[in-house]
Amino acid sequence: MRVVPFPICKPGGMVMPNDDGTYSVYLNARVDSIHQRRAGEHELDHIVNGDFYNDRPITEVEDI
Repeated sequence: MRVVPFPICKPGGMVMPNDDGTYSVYLNARVDSIHQRRAGEHELDHIVNGDFYNDRPITEVEDI
């Protein structure tokens, strides 16, 4: 996981799949450590749940 400043305070994090089958997880340096930890857990859940490889709508995946 990398902590980098995002242009805005939201989102707290993001995850991107890499071509080699690994993932890059980015946490927002503009939020406090509690929000970074929660965001990290949230992004790891996307990996565990296989959210990049299913047909569920983003509103369902993100529970918006």
